[in-house]
Amino acid sequence: MEESVGVALADVQAAKDAMRGVVHATPVDRSRTFSQMAGCDVYLKLENMQKTGSFKIRGAYNKIRSLTPAEKACGVIAASAGNHAQGVASAATAAGTRATIVMPEVAPLAKIIATRGYGAEVVLCGSVYDEAYDRAVELQKATGQTFIHAFNDYAVIAGQGTIGLEIIEELTDVTSIVVPVGGGGLLAGIALAVKELAPHVKIYGVQAQGAPAMYMSKQCHALKTVADATTMADGIAVKAPGDKTFAIIDKYVDDMVVIDDEAIASTILMLLERAKLMVEGAGAVSLAALLHGKLPARGKMACVISGGNIDVNMISRIIERGLVKAGRRVKIATLVLDRPGALHRLLSIIAALRANVIYVYHDRVERNVPIGQSIVEISLETRDTMHTEEILATLRKEGYNVEIL
Repeated sequence: MEESVGVALADVQAAKDAMRGVVHATPVDRSRTFSQMAGCDVYLKLENMQKTGSFKIRGAYNKIRSLTPAEKACGVIAASAGNHAQGVASAATAAGTRATIVMPEVAPLAKIIATRGYGAEVVLCGSVYDEAYDRAVELQKATGQTFIHAFNDYAVIAGQGTIGLEIIEELTDVTSIVVPVGGGGLLAGIALAVKELAPHVKIYGVQAQGAPAMYMSKQCHALKTVADATTMADGIAVKAPGDKTFAIIDKYVDDMVVIDDEAIASTILMLLERAKLMVEGAGAVSLAALLHGKLPARGKMACVISGGNIDVNMISRIIERGLVKAGRRVKIATLVLDRPGALHRLLSIIAALRANVIYVYHDRVERNVPIGQSIVEISLETRDTMHTEEILATLRKEGYNVEIL
């Protein structure tokens, strides 16, 4: 093992032994649906079913268990977009240690409430993780608490690597493992553990297109940062990856790719609808990359679903957009004569076509509406795009000048 890497397989194995009874060994489930879509055997490593809803408790627990009694007495502090926060809060409470977590002001409300529920004091600061991190460093200097880094710490990396051990133990003939990447702690830990035990297994990292710092670093074999990290996958919205994680990733990881937010959102919806799994944006990027052709699909591929702590408002928006894209929700507009029965006739035609009306807006005094007519906007629930086309064709045949809004 190269000294520069700073963590060894033995550290990961020791972390795994220490976690028994504290951390779940989460399922590795084969998905027939996603296997058919991808053209290979797709397995999901379900860390969204982990305690606190994500993998982060693994690294946090491994770090906190290594602290001295004096360090535990002073308490711990961390910066996090949400999942690391909950992992640190839960691990600190279990160890009888006080925890302070600095989170971005835009962190999902569900994650903020959950972090407080695990017993931590939450401080909100900044719009992205990096700004919250800077504030946490300031507070650490003032309080003397031990800083628990979200990813750039060897004990944290070793803790995350236990996922890799579980995958290759349960899926002995796995071909490749696909891992979400923000700062790189999860990918570094899994890559190190798996490559040391099974070097033939391919390790792929996936970043959001709007936050590609580690991807860029891997491509040029030098640590890079980005000026902005904008993505719906808030858990991996990191501008500056870790130097410790990068050194491991550069050595062990076979390749990295990026995936856009549209693909991430559609994958979240598919996981919810097809697999009945609630997954956050960061947790869905691995499967999204595979399903959207970003990676070679061969053999048995394990996608790490890293977390399920998604804000309910985000789920609502994703469902609405997904229904529109799938042609299952459409908003149309047309003109009708301003006289009794005109609106009823229009709605009767739609009803006969078995479309469900969600709402109707009717206005006869709008500026651009001719006198004697009314504009009608209707939001419809339909079966699919073909059903929508059938509705439009029928209405036009009946004399309505219909447009999709």
